[in-house]
Amino acid sequence: MAKRVTTIPATISRVTAQPIGKPKKRRVAGYARVSTELEEQQTSYSAQMDYYLNYIKSRDDWEFAGMYSDEGISATNTKRREGFKQMIEDALAGKIDLIITKSVSRFARNTVDSLTTVRKLKEQGVEIYFEKENIWTLDAKGELLITIMSSLAQEESRSISENTTWGQRKRFADGRACVAYKRFLGYDRGPKGGFVINLEQAKTVKLIYKMFLSGLSYHSIAKQLMSMGIRSPGGKDKWYQKTVNSILTNEKYKGDALLQKSYTVDFLQKKTKKNEGEIPQYYVEGNHEAIIPPETFDLVQAEILKRYGEGKKYSGVSIFSSKIKCGKCGSWYGSKVWHSTDKYRRVIYRCNNKFDGNKKCSTPHLTEDEIKALFIKAVNQLLEKKNDTIADLEILKRMVSFTDDLQKELETVTEEMSVLVEMTQSIIAENARTVLDQENYEKRYNTLVKRYEEKKVRYNELEAAIVEKKAKSEIIGSFIKTIKRMGGLVETFDEGLWGGMIDYVTIFNKKKVVFTFKGRIEITVE
Repeated sequence: MAKRVTTIPATISRVTAQPIGKPKKRRVAGYARVSTELEEQQTSYSAQMDYYLNYIKSRDDWEFAGMYSDEGISATNTKRREGFKQMIEDALAGKIDLIITKSVSRFARNTVDSLTTVRKLKEQGVEIYFEKENIWTLDAKGELLITIMSSLAQEESRSISENTTWGQRKRFADGRACVAYKRFLGYDRGPKGGFVINLEQAKTVKLIYKMFLSGLSYHSIAKQLMSMGIRSPGGKDKWYQKTVNSILTNEKYKGDALLQKSYTVDFLQKKTKKNEGEIPQYYVEGNHEAIIPPETFDLVQAEILKRYGEGKKYSGVSIFSSKIKCGKCGSWYGSKVWHSTDKYRRVIYRCNNKFDGNKKCSTPHLTEDEIKALFIKAVNQLLEKKNDTIADLEILKRMVSFTDDLQKELETVTEEMSVLVEMTQSIIAENARTVLDQENYEKRYNTLVKRYEEKKVRYNELEAAIVEKKAKSEIIGSFIKTIKRMGGLVETFDEGLWGGMIDYVTIFNKKKVVFTFKGRIEITVE
């Protein structure tokens, strides 16, 4: 007997488990996205929104389930696209049956993101329609077409990213800098992206530099700025030490610009990394109008190196913090409050280790008024032999600032490093072109890398030595200018003079207090 096959028609959808013949409107949502906030893209965004809203509502078999959108967001990944994420969440929760969008590139330019999302929705019976490519994801050919189109879109993103990066680096190489942030304390973005001084904000920048040079720490400066009601660069009430530090170390405040401080590692994830020598940097001198004079900026860098170099700790609670030293044990003097709750309240400074251990330190305490009076006396003794002091300091400055030998060695080491880089790249290219003995290749490669790392260590040592010499030279130069500006004898205490002239004070006893000025000149007073 011949076989007979009878087809039993399906009555249940294998995807939704709903009876096929049951009349039910599909809940349809639209998704629109533009990747920038430019005016022409805003028009495109509005057009997409209006189009899909009218399109969905014009179909009798569709029920409008909402419009989802992301404005001014890149599509290379879906992490920052809140509208997209909400749409997927609603679809998986059973609120949407069909999503309509303009094209695969509007949906995602990342192949993995695109396919993962499509498959996740497909499992729940949610379909996506890409209008431009005419792809329905529940169609048998849908996934293959999406894979191809997503890959093309991803390649387009890579190409755009590489072209943008090339243009940016070419601009840097040409020495063209612009304000890269919406908020940059002290500067506004000019018509062509350049730096235009904001006179009101510039006052805050100058105040920060002045407070630092008077002896205050990052923390103390932040605290004072908050007490004065001055807003941070981000427009917030709270200031952080890190913010103060970044303002004090940003070369743009002296009119220069270091370009390519960071770079984008991955065009899909948009991850940025601090440039630690992976790609070239460009330093542009005199790029724009300065807020802080270059010599003041360099003096601040020297002071930062002195205070915080090599893991040093610095207390800058007041202008006298980390300035007064015990002549017996070598510890710093700290402030103490006596009679804090009555009319006899006063602040004194004494050795922080006075009562540590079995034998207490015998150096005396001093009040702020006593310190100020002793400082005036020391400065006046210095001014009595003003001309001799200036002559000695200028000789010392010339000696300290001599870096010719170091610079010459640095140039030699730099050239040697460049040669080693070329040699390393050459053997890598050779290994890629021809079959080399891998054991021999690894040996040659490791030898070159080791030599390069040794040279890099020496390069860093030379650079640090040059910076240190320049820092000392700046400090001495600033001290010389301060003395030259002073006319007759000093009668009142001046915080600026204290911060600009004193390195530290050593207390031995009431009859021996030694002031060490920034040019390493010592004056002993009683």
